[in-house]
Amino acid sequence: MSTPSVTRRQWGAQAALATAAACWGVPGALRAQPLAGDPARVRIAVGGCRTLYYLPLVIADAMGFFKSEGLAVSLVDQAGGALALQALRAGDADVCCAAYEHGLRWAAAPGSTAPQALRSLAVLGRAPQLALGASTRTWPVRSVARFKGMRVGVSSAGSSTEFLASLWLAQAGASLDEVRFVGVGSGLGAVAALRQGAVHALCHADPLMTMLEQRGDIRLLADTRSLKGSAELFAGTMPAACLLVPAAFAEQRPAQAQALVNGLVHALKWLQTASPADLARAVPADHMMGDRSAYLAAFQRNRETLSPDGLMPADGPATALRALARLWPELDAGRVGLASTFTDAYVRKAKLKFNL
Repeated sequence: MSTPSVTRRQWGAQAALATAAACWGVPGALRAQPLAGDPARVRIAVGGCRTLYYLPLVIADAMGFFKSEGLAVSLVDQAGGALALQALRAGDADVCCAAYEHGLRWAAAPGSTAPQALRSLAVLGRAPQLALGASTRTWPVRSVARFKGMRVGVSSAGSSTEFLASLWLAQAGASLDEVRFVGVGSGLGAVAALRQGAVHALCHADPLMTMLEQRGDIRLLADTRSLKGSAELFAGTMPAACLLVPAAFAEQRPAQAQALVNGLVHALKWLQTASPADLARAVPADHMMGDRSAYLAAFQRNRETLSPDGLMPADGPATALRALARLWPELDAGRVGLASTFTDAYVRKAKLKFNL
């Protein structure tokens, strides 16, 4: 089945954040370097740190791995990845943890230049770790293609949750002009939106989706919380959360860029052998959203999708660009030099440090 194209209006809305890339300058933090011996302060924007999507980042912070690298990290939490990038652009953060495809959209934006370019320094997940679930009460029995007025909950406008939902719905024959995507955040408000009928379906990360499954609130339409499920949808390895760093940060604060990657690679190594009890002790209690057993079950379900070492999958960049082009033919893929959107150099140094 061919994938229906998204209209130029929709592409414009989706790309608004990326198009604004040319408007932001060097973050204020680059102008104020720490004194020798002081911890280097780094603000990391993140689109929903209570989701398992960003678990390696949470572990690196909670276990003191960043601190041991000489960093004083603060997490600037947002409702979704697109909002995390907005925080970065506004100067409210120095770097960002968000989906790799956000960096590609940024690179493809008209007017974007090398100083504003975002580069992935470390990959946290090798599958999107998202699921699209239909409400067992309000989802229509009739075909998706004929359903008018569909409301789909996503973390925020322009987020990876909206991207995945759009991709599946388009493949299923839905007209995306007839779909309203509703930002529901990354907490229990997303659950309430589905249960109260504010949305007919929800595309989100765990632990929310596992909680809804276990309680019979949804039936799955698409699931990328396994390597197999992700490969079926994307026909390749789709990079998920990455450490996205502006070129100016990497150039002016290289030691801190390496320290950030060291902390994340340390966390990925720790997660390879962590038991459920280890995880329960490390993760802040509020991240479990009142259901410890569902959280731990969700972790086991997603575990194989975690990057084993932080390296970019060989086919990852091409897979991500191909997926974006399926929805947005207007995306200027010719502007995107994939080799410039990531580097494995920092991860390779970290792997040597941690014998990984």
